[in-house]
Amino acid sequence: MAALLVAQHLVKHFRGVKAVDGLDLNIPAGCCFGLLGPNGAGKTTTVEILEGIQRPTSGTILYRGEPLGAGFRQNIGIMFQSTALQDYITGYENLKMFSRFYQRTLPLPDLIASCALGEFLDRDTRKLSGGQRQRLLLAIALVNDPELIFLDEPTTGLDPQARRNFWELVHRIKARGKTLLLTTHYMEEAYHLCDIIAIMDHGRIIAQGTPRELLAAHFGDVVLQLPQTDFPNPPLPAWLTVMQGAETVEILTCDVNAAIRELIAYNISLAHLQIRPRTLEDLFLELTGHELRA
Repeated sequence: MAALLVAQHLVKHFRGVKAVDGLDLNIPAGCCFGLLGPNGAGKTTTVEILEGIQRPTSGTILYRGEPLGAGFRQNIGIMFQSTALQDYITGYENLKMFSRFYQRTLPLPDLIASCALGEFLDRDTRKLSGGQRQRLLLAIALVNDPELIFLDEPTTGLDPQARRNFWELVHRIKARGKTLLLTTHYMEEAYHLCDIIAIMDHGRIIAQGTPRELLAAHFGDVVLQLPQTDFPNPPLPAWLTVMQGAETVEILTCDVNAAIRELIAYNISLAHLQIRPRTLEDLFLELTGHELRA
């Protein structure tokens, strides 16, 4: 896929702190690109530079092969993590107000239908649920029919059902050939939505690829998980890596059958055994040493 947005050697200093340190990014057209990182990794600063909100100390950003120009903001949509909606007016009135900021807009009936706003469109925005508010904010980000959409932690605070409903809206946007840059604290969300993932730490990209490529490159084992109460800490052989948690024990192995035979030989109950593949959460911890919510 051709590159839509390219960042070359981005650097950003804040009072002697290098928040972004020589970062390069290539975001292909038509993909959902996930940018992940622990708090303090430089992720927010990077996204704000890509959006044109902040200027880099040095480095270049190219949109369709050209430096960002005056028309760039007419071609992008931004769903901020927290956006203030005008109180005491309806969702429709908010949508209409934001549409006046752009030269080109989608027909509002089409936008209302695609983001499923109909059921609460005439409701005061103060009375919207979390999921309804996020759908309205997504519609506002799409009002100018942008080619590139920034989604900054769009499902934070939503319940699981509202989060999955939002995912379906993102899939519909992708199906229209739009390009998205997503930041999220949910690894399942990143795996489900992103075609490419870049993991940041200390202002640099430390890993990048499709979710499957990243997992295949770093892991060849699976995880056997048991509750602590079922694990008497026997002297298992060295080829099994045992990781003790507060409530669970995880055993890493490339040979599930052999690992289970060892557990049976030590009379360990398998009644509550769970076997799972490695996840993006595992990868994030291995690469950064942090949980995503540091």
